[in-house]
Amino acid sequence: MTTSQSHPPNPAPSHAARARSFNAAAAQYAANRPSYPSALLDAVEEEAGRPLAGARVVDVGAGTGIATALLHARGADVVAMEPGEGMAAQFHTTLPDVPVVRGNGNALPLADGTADFITYAQAWHWTDTAHSVPEALRVLRPGGALALWWNTSALDIEWIADASARISRFFGIDVATEQSKGTDRTDLADPSGRLRFGRREVRWSRRVPLDTHLANISSHSAFLVTPEDRRTAFLAEERGHLLKVFPDGVVEETYDVLLLVALNS
Repeated sequence: MTTSQSHPPNPAPSHAARARSFNAAAAQYAANRPSYPSALLDAVEEEAGRPLAGARVVDVGAGTGIATALLHARGADVVAMEPGEGMAAQFHTTLPDVPVVRGNGNALPLADGTADFITYAQAWHWTDTAHSVPEALRVLRPGGALALWWNTSALDIEWIADASARISRFFGIDVATEQSKGTDRTDLADPSGRLRFGRREVRWSRRVPLDTHLANISSHSAFLVTPEDRRTAFLAEERGHLLKVFPDGVVEETYDVLLLVALNS
């Protein structure tokens, strides 16, 4: 019997199509994506050499406001920036008192030297660094910090490595290799070499119902642009695999947050 995981992978969708895919799934994204630990923001402050409280922060690619909410709670004066209409609408629902500007990191609609921090949570890889690097340096004040971070899978945990392998087969890619490229090579964050990044990793975990875990998986762009029948079949099979590991239906997701911080000297 042929399963969804043995089907040949779909032709790779364009980068732009994957970026746009979030707009139709904004509510799913907001409800199921993981947040970040307080230790991450501690590390941002340590690398930047200043507190977030009272700082002017521009959170670019803010999405539904997951990171923005944490920055706001730290006492930062946050302006969010989000290019997607659906994501920005969900942001307004989640954080009605925080301003959100439509725009992206390749052309920041902000004046020179006006930000203490520019942050990108799960978003820098959607930019063109030939534009987003000079734009960040333009908008940051002298001594200001550009902080980039991503939740990455803790592949040293057996069930996570197994799940990653199943996703790799489904899409015809090596998830572990792709992840290591981002976590091991800071030069990918700035091929021009203009930025000097400090690098941290913060491990954390959360316990969520299996339905939340599967909805989190399917909120990623690679799944959002996959035909619904293939996506549904994969998730049904994945549910079966995970119930063998978590028979009570509660999944412990473990993440290593990769943090890169560069100062505008």
